Amino acid sequence: MDINIPTILAEVTDAFQRYEAALVNNDVKTLDSLFWTSEHVIRYGQTENLHGDKEILAFRQSRPSKGLERSLRKTVITTFGHDFATANTEFTKPGQHRVGRQSHSWARLENRWQIVAAHVSWMDE
Repeated sequence: MDINIPTILAEVTDAFQRYEAALVNNDVKTLDSLFWTSEHVIRYGQTENLHGDKEILAFRQSRPSKGLERSLRKTVITTFGHDFATANTEFTKPGQHRVGRQSHSWARLENRWQIVAAHVSWMDE
């Protein structure tokens, strides 16, 4: 299996950057489009375990739209072949002394990159 084929890595990096921009701008439509539309998709968050696209969308629609800014660090995107990738990053938020961690599993489905599993958590620095 080929790891980090340059064109595939560029595609996933672009999808990851679109996700990040949508997240900090509370662009629910874009966020929803980047998650797999399936009962099998999961997102484990800071205070929630979401199973299926309907639960994830409901969470996105109800979360506060302020205080979403953050800075990323130590982002690692790795592609496996042409159709699977992982993206992991740490993040910090203004006024927070904790470090956030985010991980995504991405798959090329229906000819586009979609998040099939996500996890967000915090730890003391």
